[in-house]
Amino acid sequence: MANNTKLIDGIGPKRLVVGAHYGVRDWLAQRVTAVLMAVYTVVLLVWFFSAGNFSYEGWASMFARQWFKLLTMVVFLGLLYHAWVGMRNVWMDYIKPTMLRLVLQMATIAWLLICAAYAAQILWSV
Repeated sequence: MANNTKLIDGIGPKRLVVGAHYGVRDWLAQRVTAVLMAVYTVVLLVWFFSAGNFSYEGWASMFARQWFKLLTMVVFLGLLYHAWVGMRNVWMDYIKPTMLRLVLQMATIAWLLICAAYAAQILWSV
């Protein structure tokens, strides 16, 4: 029986792992994207208040630069990933029926992709 031992209660290297087992990677992703958004907010506020032009033209001139559009899009994609990790965890923790959870996750992904497309359209139309 030494060679034919069974795992008791799913303990051991071949146990089935399901659920929210993404732990550290998602925790780190949430923190990195939060820092990215905080730094961007500070840059945006410093840029805006140092310019002194509180009008549409002032905002448009900020976003007219290609590097600023790209930075804004990167931060927005970070925001979308941040939202995805958070919503996925909410669905996995509180929605027990598998099909309903899957539908909600797919709806969340669709919504976030639509937001990304809309943000790109807005940024590159300025």
